[in-house]
Amino acid sequence: MKLTTITHVSVDGVTQGLGAVDEDRRGGFERGGWALPLFDDEGETFLGQVFQRADAFLFGRRTYEIFAGSWGTGSWGADQGNNPISMALNTQPKYVASATLTDPQWADTTVLSGDVAAAVRELKAKPGGELQVHGSGSLVRWLFGNQLVDEITLLTYPVVVGQGTRLFPPTGPDTALELVGSRATSNGLTIQVYRPAGRPRYATA
Repeated sequence: MKLTTITHVSVDGVTQGLGAVDEDRRGGFERGGWALPLFDDEGETFLGQVFQRADAFLFGRRTYEIFAGSWGTGSWGADQGNNPISMALNTQPKYVASATLTDPQWADTTVLSGDVAAAVRELKAKPGGELQVHGSGSLVRWLFGNQLVDEITLLTYPVVVGQGTRLFPPTGPDTALELVGSRATSNGLTIQVYRPAGRPRYATA
């Protein structure tokens, strides 16, 4: 399977608290809910198509618990009928990278602990299309640093949040990216799909 990451990000790189006002207040973050007012029908259609491509999902613990509490056991879950996101999440296997989660309540969930890199490589070696990572910023940074990401989808919202956790840290590995797809919605949401392409080239003079 191809490991793909799907990340909602502001123009200044913030990924924290994009959904609900109180979704993630770590570090005194007070600007939650910045993405939803800009998420339009075109973005929803695109995201539904992305979820439908998944053969499995990989989450970090925090994002898993948010999704499980909404799409899984919560009010957005299996009772949403033919919603493409709900259908995908509730019919495909889910994996969580966590050293502390021991009793997941969402059906068809497997916890990956111990050697997570080896476990992810084993998942990628299975037949299928996409192993998708939604949200899960800490996990995405770790996967990217360990060269386990095959494709990056960024949904960039036309807003500068001005505080909060960014997708990438101030220092980290440098990687060239090949653009394989790009589009924009009428609300100004831009969608780029990249593939890692080795080390960047730097000017020498």
